[in-house]
This record gives sequence, C-alpha cells and structure tokens, in this order.
Amino acid sequence: MINLSEIQTFEHDVLVIGAGGAGLRAAIACSAHGLTTAVLSKSLLGKAHTVMAEGGCAAALGNVDPRDNWKIHFRDTMRGGKFLNQWRMAELHAQQAPDRVRELEEWGAVFDRTKDGLINQRNFGGHRYPRLAHVGDRTGLEMIRSLQDHGVHQGIDFYMECKALGLLKDGDRVAGAVGLWRETGRFAIFRARAVILATGGGGRAWSVTSNSWEYSGDGLAMAYNAGAELMDMEFTQFHPTGMVWPPSVRGILVTEGVRGEGGILLNNKNERFMYNYIPDRFAAETADTIPEADRWLAGDDSARRPPELLTRDVVARAILAEVKAGRGSPHGGAFLDIANRRDAEAIKRKLPSMYHQFKELAEVDITAEAMEVGPTLHYFMGGVRVEADSQETTVPGLFACGECAAGLHGANRLGGNSLSDLLVFGKLAGDGAADYVQRLDATPALDAAQVEALMRGATDILNREFGTNPYLIQEDLQQVMQEFVGIIRTAGDLAQGLKELERLKQQAAEVKAHGASQYNPGWHQALDVSSLLITSEAVARAALLREESRGAHTRLDFEGEREEWGTVNVIVSKGPDDMVARTEERPPPPEALAAIAYATLEELEG
Repeated sequence: MINLSEIQTFEHDVLVIGAGGAGLRAAIACSAHGLTTAVLSKSLLGKAHTVMAEGGCAAALGNVDPRDNWKIHFRDTMRGGKFLNQWRMAELHAQQAPDRVRELEEWGAVFDRTKDGLINQRNFGGHRYPRLAHVGDRTGLEMIRSLQDHGVHQGIDFYMECKALGLLKDGDRVAGAVGLWRETGRFAIFRARAVILATGGGGRAWSVTSNSWEYSGDGLAMAYNAGAELMDMEFTQFHPTGMVWPPSVRGILVTEGVRGEGGILLNNKNERFMYNYIPDRFAAETADTIPEADRWLAGDDSARRPPELLTRDVVARAILAEVKAGRGSPHGGAFLDIANRRDAEAIKRKLPSMYHQFKELAEVDITAEAMEVGPTLHYFMGGVRVEADSQETTVPGLFACGECAAGLHGANRLGGNSLSDLLVFGKLAGDGAADYVQRLDATPALDAAQVEALMRGATDILNREFGTNPYLIQEDLQQVMQEFVGIIRTAGDLAQGLKELERLKQQAAEVKAHGASQYNPGWHQALDVSSLLITSEAVARAALLREESRGAHTRLDFEGEREEWGTVNVIVSKGPDDMVARTEERPPPPEALAAIAYATLEELEG
C-alpha cells in the first residue's frame, strides 16, 4: 500500500477537469459562489478546442433580424436534433444564451458590430435567422481569451499539462481525481467535494477528424469507469467541410462561416448540387430559399438561408452521394467555392483565419480558388448523461458540461450551438456543483487503494519488458473506426468493428511504452488509447442498437427515421463484466414546449 503523504496533494471545493470554454465558465461560476476552485488542463491554457469553433456563437439576440427570439431558436434546435434533444436543456439553452453572450461582452469579448453598434450576427446551417454572434472566423478564440482573462482574476487555481487518470470516490459519491504531470511523470492527488467534467469528445478515434491530440475521450471514460451513464453516443457529427486535399491540412475544419458568407458547394461538373438534396420533410419550409439565394448573397439578411446551410448531416450525406455517383472532386470530396462569390478583400476581412491558415499550411488561396472539402469527424452529440438544470450526472458530486455532456443537441447539433452550449451549461454546472458542495457536511474520504490502482495501472505500461507499441494501436483504432463506424453504417460493419475493438482491447492490456516517465509522449499515448477504446466501444454499441437513420446516425440497413425510435434514448453503462447498451423510453415533452417546437414561424415571430 502506498503512503499517501508522499504523493503531492491539492485540496479544493471543486475540481474542473478541462480548460475549454465550458470548463472555464464552470470554474468562474464556482468561484463566484465563494468556492475554492481548481482547473485541470491536459494541455496549455488557451489550447482548448473551443478555439476551433470559428463561425460564431448562437443566441437569439435579434440584432440583425428582430423577428428572432428564444422560441424560434428552441424550435430550430429541436428540429435540427430530430426531436431527440432533452426538452428542458434545449429550453434553458435558448432562453439563457443571449444573457451569456452579453455577459461575455461585459467581460471584454470584442464581437463584430452592425452599423448601429450592436453585436453582429450571421447566418448558419439550420438557423432560421442570422443568429451567430461572431468575431470574423475566430469567435472561439476570442471567447477563450475573454473567459481566461476574466477567470484568472477570480482566484481560480490552474494546473496545466496535467492529465487526469481517473476519478476517486467515497462510497457512491465523488472524492476527487488522480493526475499525472506530463512533464515530470509524477502523480498528484486532487481532493474535491465535487468534480466537473469539461473534457470534450473523442474525435481522435477516427483517422479523418478536425480534432487534435487532446480529444481522446478522457472525461467520457472517467465518468463511465466511475459508474455514470453515457447517452446518445451513436450520434457522432461529421462536419461536411473538412479539407481533403492537400494532405498537410487533411481533416482541418473549414468553418461553416465560409458558407454563411456566401460560399457554395460544387461537384466536378461545376453544378451547385445542394439544391438536389433538400429533404422532403423540409421542402415546404425551404422552397422559398431557392429563388431568394441570390438576394441573400447580395446581403439581404431577411432572405431565407440557401441550401448549403441545411443541417450538417444533410450536407455531409449530400457530398458523399456526389462522390459515390462519380461527381466528386479528384480526392474524394466536393469543391467549396467562395472565391467567385465574394471579392478578395471581403474574404480576407470576413474570414481572416481561413485565408491565412490555408495559405500558409497548404498554399491554397481561398480568394482565388475553390477548396476540396469532405466530411470530417468533428463533434460528439452524445456524452455523459446529466440532469438539465444542475448538470449533475448519475454519480453524486460528478457534473459534466460542454461537449462531453449529452442532451442538448439530440441527433444532430446545429452550428454555433456549441459555443452558446458551453456558456449556458458551463454556468449551470458551476451553479449545480456549488449547490451540491454547500449541502455537504464534510470533505469525502480518500481511499488509498483507489489511488494505488490508478497509479499502478499507469506505471505498468512503463514497467513491462515487452508489449505493443501504443502508436500502432492508435493507428489501428483509427482505421477500424473510420471503416466500420463511419458516417454510413450497417449492422455487419458495426459488428465487425466491435470484434476489432475487442482485439485492440486485448493488445492495449499489454501495451508497452519505452523510456522513463519524464517527457515520454509514448506513455501519454498509451494512456490516451485506454480512453479512446472505451469511447469507441460506446459509440459502436449504441450505433448497433439504434436500428434507424436519424440525424448524424445513418444506417444503410435501416434507412429513414422510425417512429418507434423517436422517443428512445440509447444508454451505455458499465456492467459487472462488460459494457452494456440499453434503450430507455423518454417521458412525453412538456405541453408548452411541444407547442413551440411544432408551431409555425408566424405563430412565434410576434
């Protein structure tokens, strides 16, 4: 048994794991309640994936079109999520997003402005009106900057480049976490009365992804191992426009803001093909967008959105259909052209990050030529199951917010909702954790056996004489998920994917990282693989169980939405011996919210 007194130990009221927008907003809320708050960051502060949300933050401010309001935003979110969203979460999000954006502005965020000096808003896929508050095409970066600048003055303790290995529990409730300093390889204990997970998704399980190395599903795996439930894991969003060529930028996101500023999708016949893929169920609602497309591109914000701004699942499948029909770009995608829709100076002004990024990394000048784009794994709609108002999981004292929490987005996330999601539910998670902590009578006890088990599990990877290379396991995993659990799925592929994942789990149990504990990226990779395998298996099992096509989950063997699945969530949990996936019937929606979701625009615009 280890001597706990020899292990570096920190004690706080609340431990926030993850330093993106959701984690920072949660920490600020906890600090505002007078709690001692710590933020654990796997990477450096400011390196969060929030910066990759470039297009804007969705909130019904009504600055560009006064007809917009929270009810229409709620309606758009529910329809985009194919009505599988948690009704209360979608309501809270739509109602509170405007206040959270204005609050961020008060903290120093510098948004683009209308001629009247109000926060400017742009069109985005699935949103009825221009709704995305933006800062060029670097909105997430500005939000992180503002949250950090505000947060560092609130008495929050930041622990950077420290990976959380696992959660600690006192009986059923959370007691903290064990961390690993990436630089030195030494361990640390973080005791806490409550823990908030804000760790994002697990996109690095796929080979074509917009996600960077940090996105290994750590929070999902820690919650699962601690006994929390995962929900909606089958809904993995493939953003329709990731770069497919050149190889130096493969998978890197081309913000939806490019299409929001007038960019159009073309096939190899120079045809604007999205007009052919407007879903029948939305035909009546979107028919008026087609003759208005040119008027919208000319700057008339009252016009409806063009078909390039249909929901992401529709656009992604349309691109794949064009490729399958032989009308794709030379490298298996489609052409995204803004060069012929906007003058060069306007593009540089509106999309400066896009212009400079691709100019420098790939020698692609988006003001002069079209980009080759295709679907790239981008976002998890599913995650840890939480209670809407407090964001508490099924484990007492454990909370989750942002991308690692399920519920808001249902079967498909609308662009821009992720940034307002992290602001709204980051605050609610902080408020929920504060309420929980203030009701506790004592700090949870520390179990030395749990600490030892987490440390031993990590050091075994270094102490083996022989074993599998973690980089090879990661590469194999990415190919398995890309091939068998991709954007188009079948029962046969998913079953084969699960079989391959079982093989990789056996290899990972004997993984070996060479070298010492200091500065050892191979060791860190091996630890990440463990989280990625849990996350991948949860996605595959949930996808196999849901026998329909809905939102971002497409089954070739079960095409179209099925009524019996429209009121069902897939829940993944840890069984006695293995992972268990089950269905759970959803309660009927509140009548008032159902009336809003199914109302006509005319009924809501007043």
